[in-house]
Amino acid sequence: MKKYFRALVITSIVLIYLIIIAGAVVRMTGSGMGCPDWPKCFGYYIPPTSEAQIQWQPRTAYREGMIVIVKESLRVSTRNFTSLEVYQPTNWEVYTKHDYAKFNVWHTWIEYINRLVTVLSGIPILLMFIFSFTFWKEKKLIPILSTLIIIAMLFQAWLGKIVVDSNLLPIRITVHMIVAFIILAVLLFVLYLTKERITSNRYSTVFKTILVFSVSLTLIQVALGTQVRQHVDEQIKTFGEFAKSTWLHPPTLSFYIHRSFSIIIVLINGWLFWQHKKLQLALSKLNWVLILIALEAFTGILMFYFDFPFLSQPLHLVLSSLLFGVQFFIFLEVFKNKAWES
Repeated sequence: MKKYFRALVITSIVLIYLIIIAGAVVRMTGSGMGCPDWPKCFGYYIPPTSEAQIQWQPRTAYREGMIVIVKESLRVSTRNFTSLEVYQPTNWEVYTKHDYAKFNVWHTWIEYINRLVTVLSGIPILLMFIFSFTFWKEKKLIPILSTLIIIAMLFQAWLGKIVVDSNLLPIRITVHMIVAFIILAVLLFVLYLTKERITSNRYSTVFKTILVFSVSLTLIQVALGTQVRQHVDEQIKTFGEFAKSTWLHPPTLSFYIHRSFSIIIVLINGWLFWQHKKLQLALSKLNWVLILIALEAFTGILMFYFDFPFLSQPLHLVLSSLLFGVQFFIFLEVFKNKAWES
């Protein structure tokens, strides 16, 4: 089983990135409430494809937990029954977790696909967890980290429910994103533990400190970006999806902070790259760090100066997650510890 373990870890990492991409598309399209309940969608395992399915209908069989929209509010069936000619309030209760009661078939299915990707990612992670115990005698850290990943995935699933129940409360979206990055980091750690060891360079304390600062800044930048995105969401609600020129005009303080952080990130990673070249540190992944930062800055410029071109928003988020992944793997290479081997 050991020979399949590394492939499972890589598959899990790819699927986590797919979750991040799917989440970015959900955010870009405003589909976060496409399914108003969790884990089902309008009470269905396979969501409705037309508005008629979530409108109350006479002489229709309803199962307990199914949701319909009545008088612009969600109603949940309290039992299995077949409806009569007129609506019977005693068969239904008002959905109280939030008051969002709209149906858009595209939003519903985009959110549903996002959930399917999340469920799919759980399969290789579960197998990875089971197989990880074959390493118990030689590398106890692998099964320990695999257990933490399972716990984090369960927490992330619960957090997804909380995000929906709160009608996309901004702080919960931010936490949801940060937890995804943490899961990614632990998976990368497990992947690093399974690679063949090569002799590493000695790195100065200053280099290590700046590297840690760089990785931390990327996480902070992602959190700041979610706040900017929240402002954009509010502007969309006010001015509409097609008034893109108004989404960041005038810019907010959070936007200026976010942009200023990007300048600091460029300078710090530029210094790390210069040190890598000057001292021949064999950290070739720093080349990718600079490329990803450049692409990240480019998509940011596109959004601000060219009014959010198609796919610029999800690309911006995906690039930041790739940047974090590469930076964290460099962190592991620099901070290699013999204790990790046992």
